[in-house]
Amino acid sequence: MNHHPPSQLGRALTVVLGALPFTIITLLVFGDWPPLRRWDLSVAAEVAEYGAAHQNVVRFWEVVAAITVPWTARGIIVVVAAYLWHRRARLLALWLVVTAGAELGLAQAVQHIFDRARPTEMLVEANGGSYVSGHATAAFVLVGALGVVLPSVRGWRRRFRLLVTLPTIAVVWIVSVDRVVLDVQYVSDVLGGWALGLAILTASSIGFGLRPGLRRRRRRTVVDGDWSAPPRAAVIVNPIKVGDGVAFRRKLTRALALRGYDDPLWLETRIDDAGNAMAKRAIENESDLVLVAGGDGTVRVVCAALANTGIPVGVIPAGTGNLLARNLHIPLDLDDALERILDGRDRRIDLVTVRGDGLDTDRFAVMAGLGLDAAIISEAPPHLKAQIGWTAYLVSAAKNINHPSVQVRIKLDDAEPVERRVRTVVIGNVGMLQANIPLLPDARPDDGLIDVVVIAPRRVTQWPLVFWRVMTRTKRTEMYLERFTGRKVEITAAAAVQRQLDGDGIGAGRSLTAEVEPGSLVVRVPKRR
Repeated sequence: MNHHPPSQLGRALTVVLGALPFTIITLLVFGDWPPLRRWDLSVAAEVAEYGAAHQNVVRFWEVVAAITVPWTARGIIVVVAAYLWHRRARLLALWLVVTAGAELGLAQAVQHIFDRARPTEMLVEANGGSYVSGHATAAFVLVGALGVVLPSVRGWRRRFRLLVTLPTIAVVWIVSVDRVVLDVQYVSDVLGGWALGLAILTASSIGFGLRPGLRRRRRRTVVDGDWSAPPRAAVIVNPIKVGDGVAFRRKLTRALALRGYDDPLWLETRIDDAGNAMAKRAIENESDLVLVAGGDGTVRVVCAALANTGIPVGVIPAGTGNLLARNLHIPLDLDDALERILDGRDRRIDLVTVRGDGLDTDRFAVMAGLGLDAAIISEAPPHLKAQIGWTAYLVSAAKNINHPSVQVRIKLDDAEPVERRVRTVVIGNVGMLQANIPLLPDARPDDGLIDVVVIAPRRVTQWPLVFWRVMTRTKRTEMYLERFTGRKVEITAAAAVQRQLDGDGIGAGRSLTAEVEPGSLVVRVPKRR
């Protein structure tokens, strides 16, 4: 059976059902339902009598109370969220922080609104309203988030989830029993805290699109005498770019299984092969979908190999630039990108065939360049790229600000060649750089055209004006910023200069020839909203 994401009605119903226990308990408490009232009073009386005779027991639970204050649970959630953010699981990190914030705000609001008096014979000092128990709510949210939802969403195996869930349930019990044993809250206050925690977790999980659950395998079925096999996916991963590779594999495998896919073919790139052999394996496997997680170089190689095969490619951004993902409006958060791609749509885009002296015929999906931009890319320190991402290119740009200009000859289609003295020439299939810089504002990945920009400031002082023209999407032709379009472009330089393809330096040379291949690649992109 195929898995379908829940409808809006289904999500709303889930939120309502999650809030239902809290609503019922609240009505029973403040409606003075006799059985619940008698239970609260009898337990409070027995605890007060027992505590008065056993001071050592009371002191023990006081220590427990000091350790398990709500801020402890919230602090743990923030620490885990910071770790997930570092591991690029930013959707989950944000979900944890929002959930903790909702717990803090709602627990305080409920206590203020209802302002229920605490038991009359408290064994320790306590302030504020009794309903709901803030300790129980915070503990339930901590346990639910870290012990139940997060391991399930991250794709942990069932036995590992069980090992985490059991101790965390024990934490909820200890924190909750502490409230009752110290006679600072009624049993119903604790039950209300659990129910409020459940409502918060349900609403936040649905709001962020998290769908925890057991892994489902789609089985072969017979339809009109034919076997219907589950779809197959191949996953091509650059292990250097993906932080927590084991967790990522579990998560991705589980996400595919929930959508009816068979176990994916898992392929890791190597230092000597950025993805070409892996893409060919995916083709041989007759994959219905290829997911590629890596930098721009890995994405380019895989897309080039899958040209004209009709197999959809889903780009999961994990590199420094992530330019194709940015231009296809794929989120840069790993978790969000995975969800949006797997539930997305197929779109045909162009690729560009490229040749040059000293180069084998190749393809690119984003941009190729000759001159300054290639020098910046080639000389960006690898350790800085690993530490601070694409901003490492700014360091290289500052170092190359006085990069020499070069005389070039540019020929577009069958038009007469033009000659320019330039700092850089960029050939683009798409138009946006990092930080949403519109280098080629009219470029579209499916328009069957190549866009070319020639940047030729004479002096360093003209660079701010060039940058201004780029950022304001100026279409006026000027001597230091010109744009062209065509289906084929030939660039010949008077001297050897650095060249690049999709953010990878390819060495110095004097020529680049690029020709568009309209609609040659199928990509999986988010659905239109």
